[in-house]
Amino acid sequence: MKTTGALSGIRVLELGTLIAGPFCARMLAEFGADVINDGGDPLRQWRVLKDGTSLWWSVQARNKQSLTLNMKTEQGRQIARELALQADIIIENYRPGVLEKWGLGYEALRAINPALIMVRLSGYGQNGPMRDMPGFGAVGESMGGLRYVSGHADRPPVRVGISIGDSVAALHGVIGAMMALRHRDVTGGRWNGKAGTELQAGQGQMVDVALYESVFNLMESLVPEYDVAGVVRERTGGALPGIVPSNTYTTQEGDNLVIAGNGDAIFHRLMLAIGREDLAHDTQLARNDGRVPRTAEIDQAIQDWCSTQTVDAALVTLRAADVPVSKIFSVRDMLQDPQFLARNMFEQHQFADGTPVKLPAVTPKMSATPGGTRWMGPQLGEHNHAILQSLGYSDAEIQALREQGVTG
Repeated sequence: MKTTGALSGIRVLELGTLIAGPFCARMLAEFGADVINDGGDPLRQWRVLKDGTSLWWSVQARNKQSLTLNMKTEQGRQIARELALQADIIIENYRPGVLEKWGLGYEALRAINPALIMVRLSGYGQNGPMRDMPGFGAVGESMGGLRYVSGHADRPPVRVGISIGDSVAALHGVIGAMMALRHRDVTGGRWNGKAGTELQAGQGQMVDVALYESVFNLMESLVPEYDVAGVVRERTGGALPGIVPSNTYTTQEGDNLVIAGNGDAIFHRLMLAIGREDLAHDTQLARNDGRVPRTAEIDQAIQDWCSTQTVDAALVTLRAADVPVSKIFSVRDMLQDPQFLARNMFEQHQFADGTPVKLPAVTPKMSATPGGTRWMGPQLGEHNHAILQSLGYSDAEIQALREQGVTG
């Protein structure tokens, strides 16, 4: 299918299910890549359903083509090899060793397509003592350090309300794929598939993404703080440890505000705005390292002021003082917020039965090659015929593959 966008003409084969691999492929599809998904993803039945299909699916699989391919059959694996021969990028998130068992591992596919880039997402990576263990995003968040620092000090760790570990791994997969694509192109580009021209092809490579490592990559100064100073960062609730003030405060109506007054000049303006000139002019508090020992005092001053304010009044006052502040948005807030609307952060679509649906818009925003939604998540096997026909299969052969259970 002809596409437009920064990745127009890039061919991607997605072998995987649920979140990390499909989200990685989704972002490539949003910016024009031709993405083929290999079929029956359990995510189709996750969370809120419409007519038996997850509303999440309409976002996670947008712009993808659905091919139902039974990888447990030799013919199904052969079709996968034919697609790999044409692919620029393969994205997979099976447990390590599964593709090798099917004869579809990186080395096997690289032998037929030397310019191939394979993004492999797994719990623990392709080597090491834990490589064969199952590892979902929740495990990656725990092992990578995120869960340990999330929540309040006097309670067990909490999770973020989304599958952040999977999504962070997916973003690392996208970054790795783009760097590998750049390297392939400067070393020769796509292989033309003709014997004897392998040395003219660009250099493909494997991008090995572990969920726990992707989370670990976000953990800021955790390692040197412990290694040099013996500091183990602990849970601090809504506060940002060692950076003062940055916390969550409650207004008189019980609404929550996040106030980040941790820049030195911002702190001064914040204290003036809440009527605490004494703290604004306290020389010990002029820099962050002086504020940290008095964190509780500063937080209490801000909370005392917030307790006298409605959320709207507090926002007006603090924004007028040029202090970073926000109420904590629900999706209901987002859908009516002027900033979201001005940035066109929602796309309007409709299901086949005419039911309207809003989807989140594609990010990041690009001035010359913006992404977008060409179609929502496809029906199971919706593109079987078109994909197989593009590989040279006749109508009769396509029918036979369906009858033999190779495709759905």
